[in-house]
Amino acid sequence: MPDMYPPGDYDLAGFAVGAVERGQKLPVLDAIAEGDVVVGIASSGLHSNGFSLVRKIVAKSSLQYSSPAPDNCGDQTLGDLLLTPTRIYSQSLLPVLHSGHVKAFAHITGGGLLENIPRVLPSKCGVDLDAQTWRIPKIFSWLQQEGQLSEEEMARTFNCGIGAALVVSKDLTEQVLRDIQQHQEEAWVIGRVVACPEGSPRVRVRHLVQAMRINGSVLENGTMKSHFSAQPKKARVAVLISGTEREEGTLASLAQQLERRPEDQRVQGLVPARGSNLQALIDSTQEPSSAAHIAVVISNKPEVAGLDKAARAGIPTRVINHKLYKSRVEFDTAVNQVLEEFFIDIVCLAGFMRILSGPFVRKWNGKMLNIHPSLLPSFRGSNAHEQALGAGVTVTGCTVHFVAEEVDAGQIILQEAVPVKRGDTVATLSERVKLAEHKIFPTALQLVASGAVRLGEDGRLCCVQDE
Repeated sequence: MPDMYPPGDYDLAGFAVGAVERGQKLPVLDAIAEGDVVVGIASSGLHSNGFSLVRKIVAKSSLQYSSPAPDNCGDQTLGDLLLTPTRIYSQSLLPVLHSGHVKAFAHITGGGLLENIPRVLPSKCGVDLDAQTWRIPKIFSWLQQEGQLSEEEMARTFNCGIGAALVVSKDLTEQVLRDIQQHQEEAWVIGRVVACPEGSPRVRVRHLVQAMRINGSVLENGTMKSHFSAQPKKARVAVLISGTEREEGTLASLAQQLERRPEDQRVQGLVPARGSNLQALIDSTQEPSSAAHIAVVISNKPEVAGLDKAARAGIPTRVINHKLYKSRVEFDTAVNQVLEEFFIDIVCLAGFMRILSGPFVRKWNGKMLNIHPSLLPSFRGSNAHEQALGAGVTVTGCTVHFVAEEVDAGQIILQEAVPVKRGDTVATLSERVKLAEHKIFPTALQLVASGAVRLGEDGRLCCVQDE
């Protein structure tokens, strides 16, 4: 547990041992079948799980542990609310389990809904849950909104209001619910058992973030407004990368070229650009004044440096290998599913070397940004530096633009000029342009995320001051 145990401290843990009659062992795997019902039992709060993430969220929030709890979360301090004791279900649920009506029992502890429920299911079964069917304590809504957490992060880290889950036959559901309620536990039908093909997610939780956003909102003058208004909502951003040679390999190429050149012909004062456009976006969005929040980084290639950079910054990552899809449309559909999962508002292409299909580009029209290493409309395409050097220009640069179906043809948001020096090679010019890219890409994202710049209905750029 980070920052909990300094050198010399230790943890003392207790445990309990129980016994069960062989005929009453759970789960009864052979009896569980598609169509069975999942009954959820209300939790009392966080149940002592996910506190590394909780501490990180509180540290970045405007509240202290001694502060009053967020609006409509009760009269406690935030610290007391987070430390609400774990509800123990043995006394109330043992009679229900002894009835013989329950096929499986899952205690939702570390690993949340996604990792605990599969432990009591046959390998070919999963569950489909609907978060709109149960009551979610408002502290979870606050954590999700304050931390800008994805649906998967919430479901894998926290119980989200479900402290235990039971699997029962559909025809016994009402009887089991009555038995549970007689023992003063709150319970709901929260989903059902479904067939789960090999390799598919074992637990699907639908509408989780939507339910939390509604749960953390109030209706004012016909408009839903958040209870938790300490911080303005930031635009949720996805960054698409490919781990391209231009992003990651230029330093080595540049070093080799400089080593081979005579001393008097080396480019004086040239310092290779450190980092990448992804890193520049990560650094800028971590500033408190940023209007954007990077919610996920998606790569079409595994084991690239950008995934490590995102992980170090605590950003979720996904790898969607384009080689596993038969067409661009199928690949783009898989990407779009992740964007919807993370409720993305803006997509940034940072060294993403895939041509996106027309339906995908149209869906994200006015919401997808790309950076190109030239002053568009000059030198379009993948070899912009070669074109600039071949044309003999003395000035080139970089451009951030909205993505359109025609390559490098979208409306221009920002540009930065870069001089072409005598003796420049593709590598040396690329390094100089990258420094400019790292500057203007975050600035352009801030303009779009804050609403200062947008794409109008007529396809032209609109600025707030213009309106």
